[in-house]
Amino acid sequence: MAHSTIYVGCTVPQLLRGASRVFPSHSALGVLRHSAFYYCTVNGTIKSKRKMDHLERTANNFRQEVITQAKVCGITNESETVKRLRLAIANKDFTFKAGQWVDFFIPGVSVVGGFSICSSPGLLEREGILELAVKHTVHPPAHWIHTECTLDSEVALRVGDLHGYQEGKGNGHKLGTVKLYYSAKNTSELLFKKNILDLMNTFPGKITCCFHVTQQRSQICKELQPHVTEGRISAKDLEKHVSNNTSWYICGPPPMIESISKLLSNIGVPGNSVFFEKWW
Repeated sequence: MAHSTIYVGCTVPQLLRGASRVFPSHSALGVLRHSAFYYCTVNGTIKSKRKMDHLERTANNFRQEVITQAKVCGITNESETVKRLRLAIANKDFTFKAGQWVDFFIPGVSVVGGFSICSSPGLLEREGILELAVKHTVHPPAHWIHTECTLDSEVALRVGDLHGYQEGKGNGHKLGTVKLYYSAKNTSELLFKKNILDLMNTFPGKITCCFHVTQQRSQICKELQPHVTEGRISAKDLEKHVSNNTSWYICGPPPMIESISKLLSNIGVPGNSVFFEKWW
């Protein structure tokens, strides 16, 4: 039976990791893999209390033994608030799977960062390069990346995984379609939008996207106009996709995930079809 996947999010690096596992010749949308279930919390209850640091939050999660040195070989601004970091990996034994994150160790900074990998495993295999997309915050590792990190800065990395190093065994569904609802303040904050548009053109009918902007002040470029809706993601947008054969993946800050989870429940989506990453 063909299976549909709906991805609702405010952040997209998780999408652009290892599409070779889904569409072998391209890199994105690892959300289609059954193994993505192992990287998400199923039907969880979100409770935001004291904010723990990265190592505290993930203390019980699996980590690879390999810690590798890495050198910054590229820094680009993906938006006004997000930098893309390209890291040359020194250790040839260092590997990761789509959907994993890294512990990020910075000399002289006592707090350890935790960042999702936004590049594909194929890029690491071909070029020895790993990429991170990091939003500017006051958290010391993110603040360091935005204010002190330079080309040739040296750091150390270790791969982590939310639920152990497991392989998906398939869920009996035939690959169907993916619909992405992607919300940001404005189009400049829609990271990787070109990659997403390229995927839509490469896989017509299989991958579609609706971008939502909530505070757009400038003219939307012609290429994006057909795909952009002004305003928040609503029940009206999502209810048309409700079926027994649809999985829902949510990614974003806790208040957004709480809101979308409640919305999905209200329109009749069963809790065991809703998945979200637990980064709090």
